[in-house]
This record gives sequence, C-alpha cells and structure tokens, in this order.
Amino acid sequence: MTLLTAVFLLLASIALAQEPRSSLPEPAGDVLLTVTGDIAIKNSEDAALFDRAMLEALGAETIETSTVWTDGVHAYTGVPLDTLLDHLGVEEGALYATALNDYAVEIPVSDAIKGGPVVAFDVDSAPMSVRDKGPLWLIYPFDANPDYRSEVIYSRSIWQLVRIEVESGP
Repeated sequence: MTLLTAVFLLLASIALAQEPRSSLPEPAGDVLLTVTGDIAIKNSEDAALFDRAMLEALGAETIETSTVWTDGVHAYTGVPLDTLLDHLGVEEGALYATALNDYAVEIPVSDAIKGGPVVAFDVDSAPMSVRDKGPLWLIYPFDANPDYRSEVIYSRSIWQLVRIEVESGP
C-alpha cells in the first residue's frame, strides 16, 4: 500500500466516523456498491453509494474459510453485512442482491449477524477482480458454522455483487 493510499484511507475513515449517522459522504472513487430501498441513510437522491474506501471505513474484518467454488482456505476481508446494514438503519426485511451478470438472490436481513457474512473486497490481502468473483463477494464463514454449508446459503453467496435493494418487513 502506498503512503498516498494509506493517507486517503485514513482520511476517509475519519470522515466517515465523524459523519452523523443521519448522513453518508459522497464516494470519491468508483462506486462499487449501490444500496436502495428502505434505508434511512442515503448520499444520493434515492440510494447509498459506496466506493471501496467508504466500505473499508465502516470497519473491515477478515474471515478465513474454504468455499465450494475455490481450492483451500482463503482469507476474505470486507465489511460485515450486519455493520453495513446497521449503518444504513436496516433492522428487518429482505435484501435483494444483484450481481454484474444480473444474477439476483433474496437474503433475509436475519442473516446479518455478528460473525456472519461479509461483503468482501479482498481475498488473501489482494483486491478481487471481476474475473476472480469481485469486486465484491458476499461470503459466509462456511468453515465456522456447519449451518452455512447448505444449498440455500451457497445460493446467497453472491459474487460480483453491485446492488442491494432493501425491502423492510411487514
């Protein structure tokens, strides 16, 4: 990581931490994730737009897990799904996640728990390219919890994630 990148990430982290919970800064880099629907916090007319630095500033965590799509155990770093949703004021309902290729899946907000899935942007300390399931992959810690090793959860592990629409519960 260059010194300039480190300074930028530090400043973005400070700016995000200083933002009142009722606002979200504008993305300075390429938008990686767009969240729409029933969210309390937005930075555009009808959405919360996140670049990489904004996602990192929410508090990145690393999970180590194997997957059915990769060989061996890898370290996936990203923002925990519960942290992202908490920041946006989402407490219940469903997430409709969409990938670059328009693959879409419904994920209950109840999946967003401490120690649960992360919106990963790095694998083994390197940014994920589109070719390697990036730039974002919602990945569950499969090795940490046998309940995550099911076809339903595998279907929710959406890679090349670009959009999430939030629909609150009844």
